[in-house]
Amino acid sequence: MPFQHKHGLFPRIIGKGDNAKRLMELLLRMRSEAAAEESTATSRLGMMPSSTIESLIIIDREVDMVTPLLTQLTYEGLIDEIFGIKNNQAEIETSIIGQAPGQQPKSQSGAPLQQSLKRKIQLDSSDKLYAQLRDANFAIVGPLLNKVARRLAGEYESRHGAKSTAELREFVSKLPGYQAEQQSLKIHTSLMEEALKHTQSETFSRVLEIQQNLVSGTDPTAQHDAIEELIARDIPLTTILRLLCLESTISGGIRPKDLDAFKRLILHAYGHQHILTLYNLERMGLLVARTAANPFYIPVGVGGSGAASESKVTNYSALRKQLRLIVDEVNEQDPNDIAYVYSGYAPLSVRLVQTILQKQHLLSLTSRQGDLPPGSSSSFSQGFAPFEQSLQNIRGATFNRQQKGESEAALKARQMLTTGGGGSGGDGREKTVV
Repeated sequence: MPFQHKHGLFPRIIGKGDNAKRLMELLLRMRSEAAAEESTATSRLGMMPSSTIESLIIIDREVDMVTPLLTQLTYEGLIDEIFGIKNNQAEIETSIIGQAPGQQPKSQSGAPLQQSLKRKIQLDSSDKLYAQLRDANFAIVGPLLNKVARRLAGEYESRHGAKSTAELREFVSKLPGYQAEQQSLKIHTSLMEEALKHTQSETFSRVLEIQQNLVSGTDPTAQHDAIEELIARDIPLTTILRLLCLESTISGGIRPKDLDAFKRLILHAYGHQHILTLYNLERMGLLVARTAANPFYIPVGVGGSGAASESKVTNYSALRKQLRLIVDEVNEQDPNDIAYVYSGYAPLSVRLVQTILQKQHLLSLTSRQGDLPPGSSSSFSQGFAPFEQSLQNIRGATFNRQQKGESEAALKARQMLTTGGGGSGGDGREKTVV
């Protein structure tokens, strides 16, 4: 509410998902409560639609559980997968990126320590090189770093061509910037080399192949032998669970006998303490058995209620075509679609936002340009149109609520509430703040 008080009401609240709808209803209730506590003069200024904000889009995480289960393939994503990023910082071993400039750990006797320590590095847009690399597909990070290295080398060598005092003074003034960029280049080159070792491993390639087969719609049972092989190799349990949850989410569950077999393998390989892990995943609806009555049933998560849901199932088979979740030809060098992030898979949550903000682009991908004649885009400028049918294949409620400024009748009703006047003959609806 403080945001809306400062900038005005969100003219339109659009979203998908049961929890997203609850948030929308909570915002509307908070608006009513805030309006009841304020004076009429204040509300006339603070409760008008914003002139700078077009809409608020809310997407429930439960709507798209597939995306966080996939391996991230951008530079920033791989750093997060391998090292972990928390609060825009990552702790990296000094054996990989070296000590910070001017910092050499020493023992009490004064001798340098030989043991490996960790160094915390900042990963945000204050680092110009990182800002350029963070959203790039990892396949092109190497050439980008090479290009930056050549540029820095050329600029540093330009000092030999300086003939006048002014030119030398200009070079000296730029020297701290060159040194900072050189240090950043050294760090990211080291991180790239370490990530390259990870991505070139057979295990990484195998996991990525299984993920891409699952999201592309191939028979999930054909991937079970490969998953069992990974369990036999004793790869981290989190990787195995991500693959199983991915299959369960996309296919509406795993065949009961296959799920029981995987549970036995996991308990034997990783320990019986993970009975609780499997139980919690089942409670969350991430790892469930496919039922014969409804082979694509996906239960609503713990604490959620299906009463407000339009659907309890996400039909990925239909959505792959309707929203073009799989893109065969991806331009990683100069990407024009979000599918480059996962080398061919477009996150469902992003596609939902595109149904609101980038209708022409999405229609061109789905070969439905005829659904939106030239010059008629303004008629579909609000809401999910013309993709309403596709949204019926996605679990959770769909909403598109418009907020308007208060009418004179509403102002009088709220004035009655603030002054405590009951009014005579009212049926209650006259006092409702809209």
